[in-house]
Amino acid sequence: MNLAHSAVPLQLSSLRKRELLEHVDTNLDDLEHWRKFNAAYHEDDRKFMRFLIPPGKRVLELGCGTARLLAALQPSYGVGIDFSTKTIAKARESFPHLHFVLGDVEDPATLTGIEGPFDYIVIADTIGMFEDIDGTLRQVHHLCTPSTRIIIAYYSHLWEPILKFAELLRLRSKQPRINFIATTDFLNLMDLADFEVISQEQRQLLPRRWLGVGPFINQFIAPLPGIRNLCLRTYIVGRPVLPFPDRKLSVSIVIPCRNEKGNIENAILRMPRFAANQEILFVEGNSRDGTFEECERVREAYSDRWDIKVMKQEGKGKGDAVRKGFAAANGDVLMILDADLTMPPEMLPKYHAIIESGKAEFVNGTRLIYPMENEAMRPLNFIANRCFAYMFSYLVNTRLTDTLCGTKVLLRKDYEVLARERDYFGNFDPFGDFDLIFGAAKQNLKIIETPIHYKARTFGETQISRFRDGWLLLKMVWFAYRKLKAV
Repeated sequence: MNLAHSAVPLQLSSLRKRELLEHVDTNLDDLEHWRKFNAAYHEDDRKFMRFLIPPGKRVLELGCGTARLLAALQPSYGVGIDFSTKTIAKARESFPHLHFVLGDVEDPATLTGIEGPFDYIVIADTIGMFEDIDGTLRQVHHLCTPSTRIIIAYYSHLWEPILKFAELLRLRSKQPRINFIATTDFLNLMDLADFEVISQEQRQLLPRRWLGVGPFINQFIAPLPGIRNLCLRTYIVGRPVLPFPDRKLSVSIVIPCRNEKGNIENAILRMPRFAANQEILFVEGNSRDGTFEECERVREAYSDRWDIKVMKQEGKGKGDAVRKGFAAANGDVLMILDADLTMPPEMLPKYHAIIESGKAEFVNGTRLIYPMENEAMRPLNFIANRCFAYMFSYLVNTRLTDTLCGTKVLLRKDYEVLARERDYFGNFDPFGDFDLIFGAAKQNLKIIETPIHYKARTFGETQISRFRDGWLLLKMVWFAYRKLKAV
């Protein structure tokens, strides 16, 4: 498909847009000077956008300017739209491997000839120039799939007087008149356009180098709770709202087990049927009580009713067992069920329905909503879980009350992306919970918690040490802060 539209200037009906176009064309030659003058600001912005958008994706940018941001994202297929003939010409000259469209992004005809879908749609610093924001957002739905993410970057309205003052002092190029919109208003407009906000981040408390002080503050201080509300830049990540009432997905249920022989048959006896196709994978972790042999016995005993696989774990830890099970799974949906059965298997259909309907892309169980059976969780564990839940909720931009609940559910296609991009975090998690949670957050998956009725353990002992693993969790908080916030 050829996206090289005519170089004839657009006929813009709006006076405001004609003024914007005149401003852009008049100041185009000075653009490179101001980019160098405010290099720290632009470098931080591009760095964070590359964090949100991995290389090799299909990316559409609405209002691409000279396409420096689009090129920095290293898309496998990149398309930029802009209404300035001069700007588009400069972009084509600088980045001939990208595709450009001359047009008004608010005109439905501009988007008609573009070949989608895209993995990411980017609107960086131009949404304040739109005259019909929710109407424009609604027009890009035909270029989206359920996994498409829309990323909107803009200036905080709190910085409007500071930015105007910077223009007077010649510390910033003179800007056209735009709408400084509060984040709450953006959230409402996205809701009107049938986009669901997944996360939002604030960046850049000090958009200058100042002998290295600025980058240090922006990386480690600016993302902190409370302080981040004062930052210059806001980034909103959303997804299209696309329910799937008739979608039927197969499922693979991975059951890591170690020294839990007494629960193996019960896991099968209590397992409901709820998916188009359903397989169960026991991953046994070198038990001393004959758990592996019991898994094999149960597989043979119920082979006429269930598709059961049994694997022996070579490594150590639940995380290693989950990765082994997921790698061998064939279902569309991947589930974890702890062999202690403190999370009732009867609850699994509820998790599957959330994924199947499209309400979420990652479901995390929580044991801390409904009352528990006596001694299901010791008081010190309960308090620690609450504290860590608050910290991890901040780190992943999603309310989580129980990160260590063993039940987690996601689509296999999303897990495969998570596995391919695991090098970003590394092999850091012996539990297996945070590998999935952090990976889902990095992918901008829609995360939902679902409460369970947590039962007391009837067989076996917990594999977690309160003090040793509590210290490990504290280290993991710092690790996640560096990987998800201080980027």
